[in-house]
Amino acid sequence: MPKKTILYTGAGDEGYTSLLGKERVPKYDLRPEAYGAVDECSTFMGLVRADPAASGRTKNLILEAQRDLWLLMGELATAPDVELPKRLEAERTAWLERETSKLGEEFPPLTQFVIPGDTQIGAQLDVARTIIRRAEHHVSKLVHEGLLKNKEIIRYLNRLSSMLFALARYEESLAGQQSTIAKNGNHLP
Repeated sequence: MPKKTILYTGAGDEGYTSLLGKERVPKYDLRPEAYGAVDECSTFMGLVRADPAASGRTKNLILEAQRDLWLLMGELATAPDVELPKRLEAERTAWLERETSKLGEEFPPLTQFVIPGDTQIGAQLDVARTIIRRAEHHVSKLVHEGLLKNKEIIRYLNRLSSMLFALARYEESLAGQQSTIAKNGNHLP
């Protein structure tokens, strides 16, 4: 008889969670706040990837970024005194920059602020973008307070928010939808 998988431990019932390295911290500690926001963003990215209307290009870029986010969350969930065998490196941020630049060539230049919501996929990507910005704020605080050594995580999250913005505009463009700009009643040309 196969052993059943237990999907709960009860270890967090008192409002504490374990970091990799056995340290326990309150669930409202900056580390769980940061990796929780990253996880939330990845989930919204997964909604886009699961949508049959999303382009193959968008799905592939999202999956690759989600894999980076798992590595990044592991780093955020690790106690400061524990050394990891693999960390998020600058090459992954450079990958985001290259892909975002390529996407930017696929839609008209933006000259106004954009209001999200012109397509379902674009809106989901914009939600993911705002969540990753929140994660970036938490990570910035961790770095500034000396609780996280890898500053590349801030750069990565910042570039990921840019790529998610570009993907939203790209998907709107593929759908034949012009982005709504903040100026009342107008669309981008």
